[in-house]
Amino acid sequence: MTSSPVVIPFVDLQFQHQPIQDQINQAIQTVIHQGDYVLGNALKEFELEFAQACGIPYGIGVACGTDAIALGLQACGIGKGDEVILPANTFVATLIGVMRSGATPIFVDCEPKTALIDLDAAEQAITPKTRAIVPVHLYGQMVSPRRLLELANTYNLVIFEDAAQAHLAEREGYRAGSVGTAAAFSFYPSKNLGAFGDGGMVVTREEIVAQTLRSLRNYGAPRKYFHTDYGTNSRLDTLQAAVLKTKLPYLHEWNGDRNRIAQQYNDRLQPLTRQGIIPLENQIGGGHVYHLYVVRVTAACSLERDALQSGLTDLGIQTGIHYPIPCHLQPAFQSLGYGEGSFPHAEALSQEILSLPLYPGLSDVAIQQVVNSIKTLLGLSPEKNPLHSNPVSTAPRSAVLHQSLL
Repeated sequence: MTSSPVVIPFVDLQFQHQPIQDQINQAIQTVIHQGDYVLGNALKEFELEFAQACGIPYGIGVACGTDAIALGLQACGIGKGDEVILPANTFVATLIGVMRSGATPIFVDCEPKTALIDLDAAEQAITPKTRAIVPVHLYGQMVSPRRLLELANTYNLVIFEDAAQAHLAEREGYRAGSVGTAAAFSFYPSKNLGAFGDGGMVVTREEIVAQTLRSLRNYGAPRKYFHTDYGTNSRLDTLQAAVLKTKLPYLHEWNGDRNRIAQQYNDRLQPLTRQGIIPLENQIGGGHVYHLYVVRVTAACSLERDALQSGLTDLGIQTGIHYPIPCHLQPAFQSLGYGEGSFPHAEALSQEILSLPLYPGLSDVAIQQVVNSIKTLLGLSPEKNPLHSNPVSTAPRSAVLHQSLL
């Protein structure tokens, strides 16, 4: 009789939530007692604390990360007639946010070793209409602040960071969100700092941008029933802010655990580089906060990426692909005029990348089980697991996020 494989979930939030559940419950109950569900005290406190954690004076909570990009660009004065440079290799929310601002998106390719925006290609794409660049700090690794600032200063561009996957990431003395005029964050539940639903924030160093955002998110009203902007309803719920405020003090520790787990993967996967399994390059060491741990399944591998993913699923290892179709090839955006071959690095990566399980609390045994499963599928001998730690996820079903939601 054969036993079922031990399942390693792609994301498991139990390690984060269980130790502080009483604190979270108390924070929620406080909001319920006060009844300030919209633009309440917990939101104001969290906005300030998160902005300060980014090294920035102002934070404005909104309903989601996509709204953070769209409203943030508007508040920075970006709109119709302006061109905004962004990478083709990003989640579609980046593109949608740019388009909702009224600006024209201009894609550029990515660097194959990191999957980050190619700033040389970005410079080549600049025209007299270019007003802004949206660097995406993808998978938890920041784009070089030094090179971004050089580019922006040379061509008088607004830097608007997409930091949805890079909470408290650091590079070259900068923290994510502190490089440009403003930055967008997402608090989707699986993010490094996640809410119990959707949520987002814009952080900015400019008071006028903050004031404009507070109006735009609240029907364009700087004060009640007085509408000076064509705004919308996009406010971070006070209940969600209370949850996030409770979790924020633990974020640095959780990020450190993510980085430690990634280094374990790097060490154990190193022998497999000869088999065509190549982790994306970490250029910033401990400043990488590893929202995702991504490997490339290259042509040198004996299995194609999809076959490897299917085999891992059969062995109980949940994985993801971030992202299987580049933005410029998505059916909804064909009118932008791009096609196959426009951005070869982004297109190649979309066929190679595979995201492995990574979340705070993932055990050494579970990491080794993931690596051993890959070795088994490649016809290699697996290593013995360490004798300590338990690879089994003890989280209830409600605490595990299915990969299809990420």
